[in-house]
Amino acid sequence: MPSSPSSSAQAARDALAVRLTHLRKDAGLTGKELSARCGWHPAKTTRVQKGEAAPTDADIRAWCVACDAADQTEDLIATARAVDSMYMEWRRLHRNGMRKVQEDFYTLHENARICRVYASNGVPGFFQAPGYATALMRSITNFQGTPDDVTDAVAARLARSRFLYQGGHRFVVLVEEWVLRARIGDVRVMSDQLSHLLSVIPLASVSLGVIPFTAQRAIWPLEGFYLFDDRHVVVETLTAEINVRQPREIADYMKAFRGLGAMAVYGAKARQLIESAIDAL
Repeated sequence: MPSSPSSSAQAARDALAVRLTHLRKDAGLTGKELSARCGWHPAKTTRVQKGEAAPTDADIRAWCVACDAADQTEDLIATARAVDSMYMEWRRLHRNGMRKVQEDFYTLHENARICRVYASNGVPGFFQAPGYATALMRSITNFQGTPDDVTDAVAARLARSRFLYQGGHRFVVLVEEWVLRARIGDVRVMSDQLSHLLSVIPLASVSLGVIPFTAQRAIWPLEGFYLFDDRHVVVETLTAEINVRQPREIADYMKAFRGLGAMAVYGAKARQLIESAIDAL
């Protein structure tokens, strides 16, 4: 598994390594003895126990058999897979196209009562107009060199907007002013997108704040993130989706969101910034 910038992923990997190490010690085996039983070099055992290498399903099965603990195999495999899901490279997620990921996000929104979003690099998916979503997802597909299913992926992304109008969901969104000015697509696409933002501001389910260029920064610009209730954060980097579920880290994201929200403007002032961006086109 690639090294993750999220400490929760490393913490979970370390916890798995500790469990495997205890399993070996409980069996009364040295690292060399376990390696011999598993048929691999002792250096591999060392890397696994230090959390430097992620064991495969086959590695875990062999480890458990060597320790006469086959009854723990499935639980350890499930734990390892959960660690792996914390850091998911976009090229891996998009290896068959983007539609599946959009459907997974649909489920996350469906199950969340409150979705808090900090958008520093683009309009959130559930606020996107068709032209904007198409232009953005086309550029992502071209950059990653993954299969082109943009038409289906856009349809799946736009389906999320239904939660703005039904189901009792709440969307608390903070957008950097830069997002309003960055031209994704041509002038017509951006004009339609910004006009669409104006149309969602009055919705009872929506709180939209814009952080002006001129804001005195108490919190520096961050990578965009989605906070689903108080249980799950999805952070989007250039290369990967990071899933954070560790309570301490979630609390940090909540704290950052409050700090960012304090710098934002809302209501008429937010509308003015959006209208100004339209005029600039």
